[in-house]
Amino acid sequence: MSEDLKKVCEDKEKIWMDSDDKQTISPRLDKGHTSEGSSSDSDEFHEAREQQSPVKPPPNLSDESVFITSDLYEFLVSSLPNIVKGCQWMLLYSTLKHGISLRTLIRKSAELPGPCLLITGDRQGAVFGAMLECPLKPTPKRKYQGTNQTYVFTTIYGEPRLFRPTGANRYYYICLNDLLALGGGGNFALGLDGDLLSGTSGPCETFGNLCLAHNEEFELKNVELWGFRHASILQN
Repeated sequence: MSEDLKKVCEDKEKIWMDSDDKQTISPRLDKGHTSEGSSSDSDEFHEAREQQSPVKPPPNLSDESVFITSDLYEFLVSSLPNIVKGCQWMLLYSTLKHGISLRTLIRKSAELPGPCLLITGDRQGAVFGAMLECPLKPTPKRKYQGTNQTYVFTTIYGEPRLFRPTGANRYYYICLNDLLALGGGGNFALGLDGDLLSGTSGPCETFGNLCLAHNEEFELKNVELWGFRHASILQN
């Protein structure tokens, strides 16, 4: 785990400032994962590639997905912002194709304008993620970004379940070079570390969600980022 992420874990009462108001967050983040260097990360990455079998994608997806079944696709389509409904889903980033790096995910998020859908999961079979405002732009200081179009979802409760902003605060997401975290007020709804190997999830006030994974601290199965392209652009 990066030093910056450890600092976030330990600093549970730090006041973070966004563009409009002061925000006090006390997130629970991963405390058990320690990075062992590039060789260890490489071993885990290759092991992940061997264990995962992408499922046949629905017709509107540009690539195969480790996570998106037809049922999950239909659920997610119904929850998309109107601006991207009917668009082709374009796979911008996948740890299977692009390696385990949050910096790469951030860079690839700029390949298409508009919102992006982050999809990941734990090793026990839960699939969860979030709608993000993209391109992602890391900030030098911990500052919340996003709009009330941001949401999180999970499949852990028997069927896909969506959690939209409650209006309690505007802690939509934080993007740093070694941290991507959604929600605040109690915990992060979803937090991913810089090497995209581990994450955390807990109840938070922003989305009124329950834990999105089987456990509050977990190993990531894979990470995918999907953008959306209009048919008129595809034809040009």
